Parts: sequence; C-alpha cells; structure tokens
Amino acid sequence: MTKDLYIFSGLGADERVFQNLDFAGYNPVFIRWIAPEANETIAHYAGRLLEQIKSPKPTLIGLSFGGMMAMEVSKLIDTEQVLLISSAKTNEEIPFYYRLAGQIGLHKILPYSVLKHSNFVTDWFFGASSAFDKQLLKQILDDTDPVFLKWAIDKVVRWTNRSYPKNLIHIHGSRDRILPARFVKWDEIIQGGGHFMVLNSSNEVNALLRRYL
Repeated sequence: MTKDLYIFSGLGADERVFQNLDFAGYNPVFIRWIAPEANETIAHYAGRLLEQIKSPKPTLIGLSFGGMMAMEVSKLIDTEQVLLISSAKTNEEIPFYYRLAGQIGLHKILPYSVLKHSNFVTDWFFGASSAFDKQLLKQILDDTDPVFLKWAIDKVVRWTNRSYPKNLIHIHGSRDRILPARFVKWDEIIQGGGHFMVLNSSNEVNALLRRYL
C-alpha cells in the first residue's frame, strides 16, 4: 500500500510551492486551509483540519506556518513522523521581535494589503531570486485570503507551543530571512537555502526527504 504523506503548506500558500519536490512512491495529500472562525485558537483550528487526515499514525510534512500547524495536529493524534521545512517547532524558535510585536499588539496595525503584493522586499525576505520564483510568489500572495492572512499572522506572533514529538526532523536553510536559522534548533541545514528553498534548493530538500521518509 502506498504511504500517505499529509502536507501542510505555508501561510496562505498551496501545493504549488511543492512542485519541485519528488514524492514518487508516496501519495501526497495536501491539506487545504479552511476559513478560520471568529477568535479561533490555533489548537481548535488544528482540530478542524483533522477531518482531512484519514490515515492512522500519519506522516506529516509542514512548511513554514504549515509546520507550526503540523505541531498542533501532532498534539491531537499519534503520528509516525513529522518533518518540518523552513519552520519553527516551538515558540522559542519564533524570532523575539515577532513575539514582541505580538505582546504589544503591533501586528494588529500592520497594513496587510502591503503583504499581499510582491515587491523587492518580499522577494528578498522569501529568497525568491529567479523570474519563476518571483512570479510564483506574486501569484501566491495575490491568491492569499486576507482574513486568513491576518488570523495566521496573529497565531504566529502569539504562539505558545513548547513541546514537540520525538519523531521529528527539522530541515532549515542557512539564509532563511523570515525564520533565521540562528533561532532554530535544526536537525539538517541546507547551506544557502532561503525560506523558498523547497523551490530553489529542491535537490537538497529532496535528498533529505528521501533519507528520512
């Protein structure tokens, strides 16, 4: 029987960001983001995502915000394995300046419309250097639901998780500017990899996925 892989994409993104990853021999199931309820906690949201997970003791792969959500899901069910890419597994791995913004409510006055439009700043932060990467990032930002974006950013900067499963592998990029590697206790580092490394360092990511899956 082909093994299911339940894959959580980044904030507002979808399976397009995984197009360069090789899941041959597996059945990738891409978790769909659903509309958050009013004042919904990240734990409650994770519980609603369980409807999309059909396998007992599943393997979860989480990218960026999706990795944080995979952490929350792993607290609700037994998992065979959890792999994080360009993400954070506890609140201590969220940069202190994001957490400070969450404590004082600075994120609530962010002009979210700015975050939905790609420019040289977003390209730099995500590590999108090629014309293809920049165009895909533009499409993803354009397609991101502003309500979900605002809700998810609030959950990132106010995340309180301190635990993670033993069966976890954390893959990170040395040049990640959104979640800098110096704050992260990674298991595998991809030299030169940025936050978009599932696209532009996919050979290295694929090699590590094959090693651990």
